[in-house]
Amino acid sequence: MPPVAEPIEELHGVDAAALPEALLQPTRPCVLRGLVAHWPLTRAASAEASAAYLKRFAGDAEVTVSLAPPEADGRISYRPDLLGFGFEQRKAPLSEVLDALLQYAGDPAPPTIYVGSTTIDTWLPGLREGNDLGFGEVQPLASIWIGNRTRIPAHQDLPDNIACVVAGRRRVTLLPPDQLRNLYIGPLDRTPAGQAVSLVDFAVPDHRRFPRFAEAMRHAQVAELGPGDAVLIPSMWWHHMEALEPFNVLVNYWWRQSPRWMDTPMNALLHAIMSVRDLPPAQREIWRDAFRHYVFEADAQTCAHIPEAVRGALAPMEEARSRELRARLLQGLNR
Repeated sequence: MPPVAEPIEELHGVDAAALPEALLQPTRPCVLRGLVAHWPLTRAASAEASAAYLKRFAGDAEVTVSLAPPEADGRISYRPDLLGFGFEQRKAPLSEVLDALLQYAGDPAPPTIYVGSTTIDTWLPGLREGNDLGFGEVQPLASIWIGNRTRIPAHQDLPDNIACVVAGRRRVTLLPPDQLRNLYIGPLDRTPAGQAVSLVDFAVPDHRRFPRFAEAMRHAQVAELGPGDAVLIPSMWWHHMEALEPFNVLVNYWWRQSPRWMDTPMNALLHAIMSVRDLPPAQREIWRDAFRHYVFEADAQTCAHIPEAVRGALAPMEEARSRELRARLLQGLNR
């Protein structure tokens, strides 16, 4: 019998206008029931009303829309051979995309229509004036996601994330970061939407091909969200997002607990794969110890023997020093 995922912890009565500090530095996920139920966008009574409300802000700007045939069953991922993707992308005005979603709403087997990660301030200026969260001094990136029944494979995001359902329903499955080995992640440098994704189809998992996936699901947490509900997804938690209705809209906020100038660790991972992974085993062990010393176990004693004025990269990182290091790395990579 397959394992049953635990429910995600729930919080009620959170003030959307002034999010608590604890939610802005999360270590565990939670569902925030009714967080944005008061938004005008959420209170639209139907798909038609939601589409009409969004059109007020859409203008003529074209968005990127992903399209897949009915047999994809809403999954935005690779082709079975992994040599390409099972969807294509086009540019279209958002108003036309909304009309297409309404047109196919009654179709039992529609093509997949999906607009992902579209920056609200750029493509829907003014929408946030009546539909926003209070982050205090934190300045998140607000995006909107629109589509019909879609399934987004499990993936990680570096920023913390609050995802708010404003139309339709979504099923969210979360797994802790330590389930990396059990999720069978695809290519790191050729991804459907910028982040490496699990190759497991959560709806019909192939346990022969992916035998460790059952172990991953023993650590899974799940929730179903309706209009007004939100889920807080901490940095690097795996999340599988499934939109359940013919018309779905989600607004999310991303923010990092590190400075904006700090580079993404994915760049360091790719560089390490390029320069460390394929070394002879004895040399790789030497570099494992170096990474442990200078990165993962670094403390005040790591460079205490070096005068502060000449510690360079070993000193606490700051924006100016980060720019100097980036320039040096670029010079080395461009040799």
